[in-house]
Amino acid sequence: MVATSTRRRQSTVSPAVAAQWTVWTFVIVNGVIVEVLFSDTTAGTDATLEAARFFGVQAALLVAFQLLLVARMPWLDRRLGMDRLTVWHRWVGFGLLWTVLTHAVLIVFAYASLANTSTPKTFLTLTGVPASLLGMLASAVMFAVGVTSARPLRRRLRYEVWHGLHLLLYLALGLTFVHQLLETTTFASSAFATAYWWALWLFAFGALLTGRVVVPVWRNAYHRFRVSAVKLESDDVVTVYVTGRHLHRLPARAGQFFVWRFLGHNHWWPANPFSLSAAPDGFTLRLTAKAVGSASASLRQLPIGTRAFLEGPYGALTSLHRSHGGALLIAGGMGITPIRALLEEESIGDDVIVLYRVRTESDVVLGEEVRDLVAMCGGRLHLLTGRSQEGARPFAPNSLRALVPDVAERDVYMCGPTAMTSTVLDSLRELQVPAGQIHTEKFNLA
Repeated sequence: MVATSTRRRQSTVSPAVAAQWTVWTFVIVNGVIVEVLFSDTTAGTDATLEAARFFGVQAALLVAFQLLLVARMPWLDRRLGMDRLTVWHRWVGFGLLWTVLTHAVLIVFAYASLANTSTPKTFLTLTGVPASLLGMLASAVMFAVGVTSARPLRRRLRYEVWHGLHLLLYLALGLTFVHQLLETTTFASSAFATAYWWALWLFAFGALLTGRVVVPVWRNAYHRFRVSAVKLESDDVVTVYVTGRHLHRLPARAGQFFVWRFLGHNHWWPANPFSLSAAPDGFTLRLTAKAVGSASASLRQLPIGTRAFLEGPYGALTSLHRSHGGALLIAGGMGITPIRALLEEESIGDDVIVLYRVRTESDVVLGEEVRDLVAMCGGRLHLLTGRSQEGARPFAPNSLRALVPDVAERDVYMCGPTAMTSTVLDSLRELQVPAGQIHTEKFNLA
């Protein structure tokens, strides 16, 4: 087992709750300050134009907040997890989309009214104004990304395609930034207002640049990750071992995941999030993946020595959030990988129960390793097989209580498909397990 210095937290405030309060305090305080500064600007004579300016400021604020959400700041990510940050990012994104569209429509209507011309003619005239044209282009990119992020269409896109389209938001960010530089009327009446507004934007942009560029580039240059071994677990499951320099200094924990790229293998842009399938030991990082797409399917052909580019570690499915002596670990399918890693930590304790849900025993991944680790912990492993529609409902409240009578007194760690996760969460709520004891990682991020 891998020793850790983690102790069960003694504070009544969980790390996740503390992080949420920190985020919302930051957002509310800065939002109020910006609204006060905006209200102090000289009001114009046209109400529609003023409404357009108001929505423009709100859109810019939402963009700044989005930058902080996608910056992947370690302090936030380890406490809130990528799941929760992704949900916030999604809702802020759709709010931003409609705010931007409202701002654009009101701008066109306002100038059409002021010039006493038709809306189409005003729109064409504004395309000849650099600031307006850049804003239109940014809006068009945001609209395109927003449409492809809608659930019905998102489900039809491969992860690599969706991820590539999402990268267009960086183009929209650049266009938005220049648009603001050219449109200097909003906070121009006060030097303090101008300085505060740009300081807020530079902070958000700096966080993004640091988290998404500076830290990953420095970390990969420092550790020099390389593939050291590839092991075929089954016909469609492969384990990849990655080594590097000074891995004992890499702040990774069992339960977390990286976004992996293997340079010189296929194209450079495919990147996939895979959980660590073994606790970091200071010498090797390990992922185990199932062939569900072209990127994951090609892992079995990885040449030894291939350079790896890693982003992370990410995720809050770690022992940082432990608050009780007993632990219940629930995995579905390939969601066993972070659960198996957690079993290696001494901090997981000796009162552990593992529920592993698969359709058939042939679908079990890393089965022998999981059995051995559970035995070493002195815990219990329940392999739950069969189709739910055939009467096997192991995660129904009564079934879950029968398997784990003291479930309400345990920390629950769970990783698996979305449908399974939703079912278990409903059952845990019915069994009155406190939300602060439930720690999940959705399979589409693991």
